[in-house]
Amino acid sequence: QGANLGGIHNEFVFSPRLDNLCMSYTSVEALIDAADNGTLDSDPTVRMICLFDNEEIGSNSLMGAASTMMQQIMERVCGAESWAVTARNSLLVSADMAHAIHPNYADKHEARHRPALHAGTVIKQNANQRYATSSVTATILRQCAERNGIPVQDFVVRNDSACGSTIGPILATSCGIRTIDVGVPQLSMHSVREMCGVDDIGHAIDWFTMFFAESGRLELQLREAD
Repeated sequence: QGANLGGIHNEFVFSPRLDNLCMSYTSVEALIDAADNGTLDSDPTVRMICLFDNEEIGSNSLMGAASTMMQQIMERVCGAESWAVTARNSLLVSADMAHAIHPNYADKHEARHRPALHAGTVIKQNANQRYATSSVTATILRQCAERNGIPVQDFVVRNDSACGSTIGPILATSCGIRTIDVGVPQLSMHSVREMCGVDDIGHAIDWFTMFFAESGRLELQLREAD
């Protein structure tokens, strides 16, 4: 069965494999949109996305995030000698769906970390580095959102609950690139019929578009202001 819109106002998306085709779609759309908004010619950065396979089974494959594929691609783009400097100056967005608060299990979330549908993309943080978000990467992405009126949310898993992970820590470890973990909030993750908000897909595309268009210049401004 294919994807469908539902709800009184068709405000929900019901589909298999929203995790993680949704973030793949929003990333591709944002990369295209960012190339059409007139910022590409003056951008000091190289814009790219990587779509990996096998994330749900650990990423240890030729096509997975634990492979050397992304590093090899970047070495070819910037040159092997410049790779180390480029990696340290780069910023990586690990985009994987997030768990929205379930109305029947609200107590599973921290009181101030309850991602809601239609309320924006989620910034995910974890002290044990199950997510790779840092204060620096969160600040840059948050500034991109605030400057353009794009809503974002925050999520920290409860201390007494286990925390899942993403390819963010894998890539941050193997490539040495500063990373942030984000995702569109959804319900029924890993089920045959997952669910997310229509508005949140638009919010994610807008946010990623502004990331591609503004993050390089924004970081330079933050460094100059430091």
